[in-house]
Amino acid sequence: MKSLVRWGTTLGLVGSTVLTTVFSGIIPAFALSEQQIKEKLDAVPVWMITNPQGLPLSRQLPAANDGKKKAGSVTGVYLSKAEAQAFIKELQGVKNPDPKMAEMLKTLQATAVPLGSIYQQLQQTKNQTERLQFAFKPVEQELKGAVDLLRASGQDVKQFPSVPVFMVRFAPDKGYVPIQLGSDKKEYFPLFMSKQDALALLNQVKSKFPKADIQVVDVDGVLKTMQDKNDKWLEQVVFFPSPEAREYIRTLSSNNPQQKPNQQPANRPAAPKK
Repeated sequence: MKSLVRWGTTLGLVGSTVLTTVFSGIIPAFALSEQQIKEKLDAVPVWMITNPQGLPLSRQLPAANDGKKKAGSVTGVYLSKAEAQAFIKELQGVKNPDPKMAEMLKTLQATAVPLGSIYQQLQQTKNQTERLQFAFKPVEQELKGAVDLLRASGQDVKQFPSVPVFMVRFAPDKGYVPIQLGSDKKEYFPLFMSKQDALALLNQVKSKFPKADIQVVDVDGVLKTMQDKNDKWLEQVVFFPSPEAREYIRTLSSNNPQQKPNQQPANRPAAPKK
């Protein structure tokens, strides 16, 4: 969590959704289309801090020293609704001498948006000079879990650089463990946003494949692979939101019975590829 000194000095609401995100350095050649990638990312809800009209909270960035570039703004994107709400309470607990600012802070809320929408906005605005930048806030528990796994594998890691993603392998030199989804039991390769879910799948295969492990990657690398690699198996990759995010999706589904329910892992992993 960013300190209030850094995030609470120049806060304001902006009416633009022009974005620049962690998905930087994207090249134009795609193995998967932009729409295919967006649809995969749409499975993951993220939370922005907004006013009741949906305008995101932001802070002003310092202008470039050369004076040629205008100062932009940055807004936070949370992988956890609870952590977004905790930051709102933190902001609201600080005494503010500006009555208008204090009143604005009272109206803040955590608003869910699909991660795919953020990705789509990036693609549409990547050539624009002025953007509202995004600062991603991974779940603290998942960051710690990612670092612990990397250290256990012998890597000297102090902090994880981005949003962690967890994948289960049959062995460090083998392929990824697929799962079966849907009534047709089609095979997919899960990208877990939660270490807890990856451990659940690992425990199912560990007895038969004792070298099975969890590989930690960052979402930047995942997207770059989808964009760069011409591998058919990427079409079978699916993102699995965290338990907290899935509970939010279930709530939406219960409020709207016609909404398509979130897919859940099958009880058993699929058989390994020969």
